Parts: sequence; structure tokens; C-alpha cells
Amino acid sequence: MLEQEKPKIEAERIAEQTGSGSEIGIGDLMNKRAKLEEAIDYVGLMIKSLKDKRTRLVKEIEDESVDIQNLKEKLVKVSEYIEEEGRGIRDLSNKRAQVESQADEVGALISNLRSKLASIDSVVEGEANKVKAIKESRPKS
Repeated sequence: MLEQEKPKIEAERIAEQTGSGSEIGIGDLMNKRAKLEEAIDYVGLMIKSLKDKRTRLVKEIEDESVDIQNLKEKLVKVSEYIEEEGRGIRDLSNKRAQVESQADEVGALISNLRSKLASIDSVVEGEANKVKAIKESRPKS
């Protein structure tokens, strides 16, 4: 702001010194020049302000880019973990199905053996009944 007022003050000082120059318009010309210098200074300050803003925006965008890249890497790791867990669950499901199949086979074997034992028990009971009948049919001594 101080730089903007400097040309204006200088122009006023020069205009006062050249009182005779005012008659031919030099004072007005000097005022115009001072105003133009003031405008140029103002535009320069605007340009500097815009450059500063752009620099801040570039830095903010770079920071956001880094943050987004970090998030992307984390999401890739999470995705890999989910895929790994999915494979693990499928493997466990397959193992459970195998164990269930084996359990069904064992159940079938047990049922088959039970049936055979029942058949043997039936034969043994039949034979025991025959022996009992023979014993009962003999005269008692």
C-alpha cells in the first residue's frame, strides 16, 4: 500500500514545483503518469497475489494428491486382504465339505456294521432259543 501512494505523492510534489508547467498541461500529464504508475503497481500487486494464491493451490493439490495416493494404497491392501480372506473361507468351506463327506461315510459304515451286528445278534438269539428249546424238551433227570 505504501508503494502505491509513493508515485501519487511524488506526482503532486512535481506538479507543485512546476506551477508554470500547468499552463501547457504538463501537470496533468504528470498526474496521468503518476496514476498510470499507481495502476501498474496495483496490477503488479494483484499479479503477485495471484501467483501466491496459485502457489498455495499447487501445494494444496500436491498434498491432496499424496493423501489420495496413500488412501488408494490402503484400499489396495484392504482389497488384497478381503480377497485373501475370501480364499481362506472357500478353502475352509471345501475342507468342511470333505469332513462332512467323511462323516457321512463313517455314518454309513456304522449303520452297516450295526445292521450286521443286529443280524448276528438275531442269529445268536435264534441259536440260543433253539438250545433253550432243546434243553426244555429233554426230560429232566
